[in-house]
Amino acid sequence: MSGDEFLTPEEKAEGKSQGKRDGHRNGGEDGGRNGSGSVGSTEILALRFETHRARLRAVAYRMLGSLAEADDAVQEAWLRLSRSDAGEIVNLGGWLTTTVGRICLDMLRSRRTRREEPLDEQPGGESGIRMPEPVLAPVSGGDPEQEALLADSVGLALLVVLETLSPAERLAFVLHDLFAVPFDEVATVVGRSPVAARQLASRARRRVQGGAPAPDGDPDRQREVVDAFLAAARDGDFEGLVAVLDPDVVARSGAGVTTGAAAVASGAITFGRLAAVGRPVLVNGAVGVVGVVEGRLVSVLSFTVVHGRIAVIDIVREPERLAGLDVTFLEG
Repeated sequence: MSGDEFLTPEEKAEGKSQGKRDGHRNGGEDGGRNGSGSVGSTEILALRFETHRARLRAVAYRMLGSLAEADDAVQEAWLRLSRSDAGEIVNLGGWLTTTVGRICLDMLRSRRTRREEPLDEQPGGESGIRMPEPVLAPVSGGDPEQEALLADSVGLALLVVLETLSPAERLAFVLHDLFAVPFDEVATVVGRSPVAARQLASRARRRVQGGAPAPDGDPDRQREVVDAFLAAARDGDFEGLVAVLDPDVVARSGAGVTTGAAAVASGAITFGRLAAVGRPVLVNGAVGVVGVVEGRLVSVLSFTVVHGRIAVIDIVREPERLAGLDVTFLEG
């Protein structure tokens, strides 16, 4: 996946035009020295940067799991570009992608220093996960702004697995596997050899394949399975829950990880009251449910349905992840 799918037709057209100008370092309307500091060249450079913003935001969201932090990373990339000698940059898109990758890598390492990375052990011996910030949209399709946010999103299950990787593994996987950045360029960002960068991506890929299975292709069937799960949870129907859960189902949240149909079904019955106030939504483009109590968003659940059964449930309850989410589309 190259990332071009996150650009509008206008951005793609402009990107092609800018690509031609990138090949002429001393000519064209750029004047060959966009970093010279003149007002005109700065405005042109800003316009060129905007043609890459959507792709850069997509890279940063996958790296950081937060739209707000992704926007911060993209803004920092612009600041670095504006301070550089842009006329010497032959491939602006490639330069910006690796620059955003480097910024995100630093941010991830800073999280670890501040002990914001996933905790190895939670009270009671359960492994906790730093849950990403979800992207919500109505099931029936929403306004253009919500659809634009979904275009920036990736499955929540994948983001959750990415949160368990080391910063270097995450960068290698995101840049190479999701955005086709060559390993020799990835290597310069992580400070490793191309061979080591390839090994980082390989380790990350194995984790992703094990923790983020590909969902069934029929969204209507997925919704039927999830609706059956919620109905069984509301009714306290243990057997009904087990019937729609994969035997090896995994439920993940910031509090820990629960595995196995019996254990997950027991937990679902415990939180049956929350199922009663659940509202269907799309969570990062996949079937999901939000819990709203007295107009306040209290939880987001994303379901991965594989072969007609729920294989993964990702649960976001952290107030800091929910605070900025727009759920006004649920009104009315």
